[in-house]
Amino acid sequence: MVAVDKPECPADGELVRRCCQGDELSFRELYRRYQGKVRATLYQLCGREVLDDLVQETFLRVWRGLPKLRSPDYFSTWLYRIVWNVATDKRREFAKSANLRAKLQPEPPVAPPDLMELHYRDWVEQALQELKLDFRSVIVLHDLEDLPQKQVAEILDIPVGTVKSRLFHGRKLVRQYLEQQGVTF
Repeated sequence: MVAVDKPECPADGELVRRCCQGDELSFRELYRRYQGKVRATLYQLCGREVLDDLVQETFLRVWRGLPKLRSPDYFSTWLYRIVWNVATDKRREFAKSANLRAKLQPEPPVAPPDLMELHYRDWVEQALQELKLDFRSVIVLHDLEDLPQKQVAEILDIPVGTVKSRLFHGRKLVRQYLEQQGVTF
């Protein structure tokens, strides 16, 4: 995805070019623009426990990799690819440890002010945690991060048809999980 250049707000590609020339303020701007999205995506893919470390690892890889980025105008696609790689690496580490399930379990909600809304949100998060990573990743990137299917395909290095198929089956599994919890549509 190519960011649009506004006079007071340079496009991602311009910021990347400035970073490569040693402009640290441009990197701060890229961090400011994307850290919330990176955090949200990593939370959905890996949970809360190591979230700060994963965000830091992502931006370290970005900083180190910027000079090698061939198409600065496609920074966000490249960034999400790094997010995907960081999440995949961490999940492999989790899989090696005996307490994988404990690390991936979301923390119980704190006393909810709007009980029904938080209850539904909790069910959706639980449904996502039950999905295989292949399904969860496309739902998180497309449905929660609002990335177009083509960009999701580029990030995950899979065909667009596979993205569509995983969205269809992933949504179906989420729906089935929610119906088992008594949610009606």
